Amino acid sequence: MSVSNTGKLQLYLDSASVLTWEQWSRSGLFYGFTTNPTILLRDQVPACNIKVLKVLAEQAFSLGAQELQLQAWGGTAGRMYSVGLDLAAIDTRTVVKLPITDAGVEAAGLLKSQGVRVTLTGVYTAHQAFTAMAANADYAAPYLGRMNDAGRSGRTEIVTMQQMIDSMGSSMRLLVASVRSPEDIVALASQGCNTFTVSPQCADQLFGEPLTWQAAQQFERDAAALGAS
Repeated sequence: MSVSNTGKLQLYLDSASVLTWEQWSRSGLFYGFTTNPTILLRDQVPACNIKVLKVLAEQAFSLGAQELQLQAWGGTAGRMYSVGLDLAAIDTRTVVKLPITDAGVEAAGLLKSQGVRVTLTGVYTAHQAFTAMAANADYAAPYLGRMNDAGRSGRTEIVTMQQMIDSMGSSMRLLVASVRSPEDIVALASQGCNTFTVSPQCADQLFGEPLTWQAAQQFERDAAALGAS
């Protein structure tokens, strides 16, 4: 498979917890953070409004995030467009997420006409990724784990999406979400996917190799034996 023309790896942390952001920012692994109202609720963000999200964004960028993805709400295209404009005005590094529904796609088109970067999210099929490309979205976010939960082959479907993007020379990135294991990342990265958002639990697994820990501990013991100070 040809490599996508969308550039280097971008890894995001799927979290709205500032404490979690602080912990993982020190690793230097993450390009930015992704959120949605469900994540805001889970991570006990006090409200879903522009004032609260502006403060959250300031915290994210102070920690070195290069991008923060915030999801618009409102149900109708007009309302999501209005909220999306407010979210985009927070910072130029903000990307507005929208569900890949008819209203979400309409709102995305309106936002793109104003120069706002958008992610169409909740993607489950290759034809939805095609729709996102046609809408000129910057990102399309397929939900790998949830696709598998629904009895579909998530990896196969996402590889098809990536092949389609590559073959059409699109600059849209697949932002692979609902990732449950590092093995999923490796399998999809080997097929050209280069943009992932992972939970803090999955991020922990990136370092979860017991043989590595044993080797690291042996290095420290040997350094001590040699009088390291």
